This record gives sequence, C-alpha cells and structure tokens, in this order.
Amino acid sequence: MSVDDVQAPGAQLLEDLDLAANEYAARFAAAEAAERAQLRNGFIALCLPFAGRMARRYRGRGEALEDLEQVARLGLVKAVDRYDPQRGSFTAYAVITISGEIKRHFRDRTWGVHVPRRVQDLSLEVAHAAMLLTTELARRPTPAELAAHLRLTEAAVLEALESSAGYTPASLNAPAGIDGSAEFGDLIGGADGDLETVDDKITVAGLLLRLPARERQMLAMRFYGNRTQAEIAAALGISQMHVSRMLSRALGWLREAMLNDSLPRWEGASRLCDGHAMEIRVQRAGGELTVRVRGEIDRDTAGRLRTSLRHAVSIAGADRLVVDLTAVPLVDAAGVAALIDVASAAAVAEVDLSLTGAQPYVARILGVSGLQNLLASSQEARGAAT
Repeated sequence: MSVDDVQAPGAQLLEDLDLAANEYAARFAAAEAAERAQLRNGFIALCLPFAGRMARRYRGRGEALEDLEQVARLGLVKAVDRYDPQRGSFTAYAVITISGEIKRHFRDRTWGVHVPRRVQDLSLEVAHAAMLLTTELARRPTPAELAAHLRLTEAAVLEALESSAGYTPASLNAPAGIDGSAEFGDLIGGADGDLETVDDKITVAGLLLRLPARERQMLAMRFYGNRTQAEIAAALGISQMHVSRMLSRALGWLREAMLNDSLPRWEGASRLCDGHAMEIRVQRAGGELTVRVRGEIDRDTAGRLRTSLRHAVSIAGADRLVVDLTAVPLVDAAGVAALIDVASAAAVAEVDLSLTGAQPYVARILGVSGLQNLLASSQEARGAAT
C-alpha cells in the first residue's frame, strides 16, 4: 500500500507500516520542500490508527482515552520526524517513541504530588511485585519480601511505598465526619504549645552569650548534654560543689535577667564576657607589699595568680609580702597548687609571705593543703595589729 492510497475513500487500514515507511522515506528524500509537507501529513494520517491502538493499551489507568490518544499522536509525529530507515524498523521505533511519550505523560501529569522520576518508576515496580507476591503468598507481602524479590534495599522499597500515596493524594476539602459537615483539612493540625515559648527561647539564647565562657559550657553540658554535676566536675577538673555553685549562680542571673528590662550585675566579674572573673591589685605601703585578690581561684585563674604572685616575690625585696584573700570565695585544687608554688618561691627568695583574710571555707582548704603555717602567721599578724 502506498502513501497516496491514504487519499482514496474507504482505503483499507491493514497497512504494512514498515513498507510504507520505507517508501515514504525514499519519496521524501527526493521531493521538493512543498511536496515534503504533503508527504509527511499523508504518512502521519496513515499511522494514526496505529497510534490509537498504542493509546488503548494504557486505558483504565485513571486518564481519559482521548487524552492518551492525543499524547500517542504527538509521539507518532516525533517518530515520523526522527525516523531513519538505515537504523531499522519504523514500527519498532514508533512503538518505543509512543510508549515513552505516554509514560512521560503519566509521570508528569497524573501524579498529584511531584515525585522524582526515579521514585515514580520504582513505585510502579514495587506495585507490580506486590501483586505477584500477593498471588503467590495468598497475603500481602512485607517490605522485606518485596526488597528480596526486587533485589533492592528495604529502605528503597519503603520510600517507593510512601511515595505511591502522592499519585492520588486526598483533598483537604473532602467531606469528613458522619454528616459530612466538616472537611478533612479541619481535622489536621492544632495549636502549637511551643509557639508561646519562642520569645523566651530567643531571649535566653541572647543572654547565654553574655555569660562567661565557662558558665556557658557548664549550662550546655548540664541541660543539653544531660551530664550530671559530678561528670561536669570531672571534665573541668573542679569539685562537684563548685559546679553546683556556678550553675546556681548562672541560673539565678538568667532568671533575674529575664524578669528585668536591664541586665543585672554579674557577681564576681566587671565584664561579662571576659575569660576569667578575678581581679588582682598590688599596693606597697609601710614595709608591706600587699596583693589583693578578688574572685574565685580555680583552673581558669590559677595561672594568672601564679604569674602575678611570682612577680610580687621578685619585687618584694625586704618588704613583707601579704596576699589578701578576703574577697576570694573559693579555691580549688589548681588554686592551691598555685599558692604552694608561690610559697616555695618566696622561701627560696627569703621573702616573708603571709595569707590574710581567708574565709572559713577557704581557710580549711588551705589548712589541709600544707599552707597552715602561712595562715597562722597571718592570724598572728592581725592579732598584733589589734
């Protein structure tokens, strides 16, 4: 059957498309531009019944047959325009092109929610495997069984099963309830109880940045790392009691700052963001070189105190060196080590050293650490002064 036979009324459609395609390709190559358009339209018209049969293979899948026929005809036009008789059968090439166009239409137009192409194809494979295994097992297969059948991971199968719900998602405007007076969207969501705490969380986050680094670290370890005070103390090299005091002070400051418009004073530090909370002042008067220490002496500040006191020993000369601990609320193991080191340096330099004003708790710590002689001399000095 030739391409010209398409124009005859009542022409038989039992055509051999491969022979017609070869004849069309030969005549198309030798024809002028005006004749080529006529030959192309005639050959496409000859193949339209073939495109219709291809479209009917995919009916019953949720798409109207008329839409599928239009997509199949578009694939047919592409096949005619791209066909090269040197590469094989036109029928085989047209089947691949039209089928691909119809499948692309299903991927791009029929899914209610956009899903990646890879997941769409996998979802179809899983659905087909589920039907086969349901027949064999007389029950619905598990994801593990589907994964073994398809030689995939169970995670990939679960992803495909979840994405299949995106093909025909439920409408939020669908009626819900017995009487249908409510909509499905009315049943989804609710009041967010954490919404009211957003302002407080933002405020606390800003206040945490104004605390010293060590306090921030402790709060993070305690409330974000869920570590006990003993664990925090071991990690930081201080006592558990010291950790408890510092946490209580930090939480109290945060609580007060949250309830006031102006920032409260951070006790023991003139600047909130410096790395240590200790002040050292040196004064020489009446044959005494007095070093007044204010703040806690711990692992973070012991090094600074050791350096300052060693310098004081080197410049004391014949004067008596007095370390005033009146404003020191706590001394940990690192602080005791620093004071013992300075006491040894003073003994070598033959400088008279005494520790005065130690609070009871600090005095007990220094007493059991071998510095009781320095404390005793300081007590005698105060008694003589009175």
